[in-house]
Amino acid sequence: MFTRSDDKITSTQASIFLTDSVLGAGILTMPRAVVVAGETPDVWLSVLLGGLIVMVLIVVMVKLSQQFPEKTVFQYAGIVIGKVPAFILCWLLIIFFITIAGFEVRVLAEVTLFFLLEGTPMWATMIPFIWVSGYLLFGGLNATVRLFQLILPVSLFVLIVSYLLSIRIFEVDNLLPVLGDGLLPVFKGLKATVLIFAGFEVVMFLVAHMQHPEKAIKAMIAGISVPLAIYFFTIIFVIGGMSIDAILRSTWPTIDLLRSFEVAGLFFERLEFPFLVIWMMQLFCNFTCYFFGASLGISQLLRIKFRPVIFAMMPIIYLASVIPQDINDLFALGDIIGWSGIILFCLIPLPLSIIWLIRRKGLRQDA
Repeated sequence: MFTRSDDKITSTQASIFLTDSVLGAGILTMPRAVVVAGETPDVWLSVLLGGLIVMVLIVVMVKLSQQFPEKTVFQYAGIVIGKVPAFILCWLLIIFFITIAGFEVRVLAEVTLFFLLEGTPMWATMIPFIWVSGYLLFGGLNATVRLFQLILPVSLFVLIVSYLLSIRIFEVDNLLPVLGDGLLPVFKGLKATVLIFAGFEVVMFLVAHMQHPEKAIKAMIAGISVPLAIYFFTIIFVIGGMSIDAILRSTWPTIDLLRSFEVAGLFFERLEFPFLVIWMMQLFCNFTCYFFGASLGISQLLRIKFRPVIFAMMPIIYLASVIPQDINDLFALGDIIGWSGIILFCLIPLPLSIIWLIRRKGLRQDA
């Protein structure tokens, strides 16, 4: 590897890294995307089903990675399918990580400029964000995850408190009738849930950095369970508090939910501002996961040092973030990312697992 050989993380830290790689802008974009796709209150079932499918995919990725101790997908793919096909597939994964990183930092900028820093140039929000993330990555994976360990509990606490306080405007009728239009809308909403779980592909390089890779399945399932639970409660509270029709008219439904009520007597009577400030830190962690994945991939594929790659990645990620011309282009990019995640799974871990099983079976027969 071209990161430090002793840069290992515990099973708990691996879980947190996976949680942070999935838990990001989806909190802000998911309710609208899923409701637009499904058009019924039953889309909470889409989120649950999508999360269970992702868990199965993660087990496949972990099982494959465990066959190659201390090697990431960028290193073991060539062993399975040959250097040239592996080189192409790994570059697709790197481009995927860069695209998600650009998407996340652009969502951060759009939300910040709309709700907090109106009139501020977009570059003035995104460039410091990218630079600070790069500085954090200079310390290595272990140092990066230590910061994640501090931020994640605070983010979850603020999010949970905000949802609990929104119960005052929660209407159970907004979630009824259950399966009133059958299962078809649930499956329609399923395709939109792929984006919110995008990023779980980090499992393919994360297992190699674990101190105890034999515990990877348990750690990864725990890591994906947190965002699954958060996304599930997000769609429940947003639909219950706003209704389907209101969500369809909203650009950022989760924030609009928090703007729909005030809490007298608290230091913050309007919760969207403390929520956004805290969630910006969570978006930072989310973005850093993809920044690390793309940088690590380039470092290992091209066999160059890790730190210079971080510098090179900064302008590339910035350029990726400014490609969408407006908010509609940004949401369209989110849909592309979701479909790309499905295609990448069909191109990388699934065929790699099948080919490796066939080859290993052949080797046993020859022996």
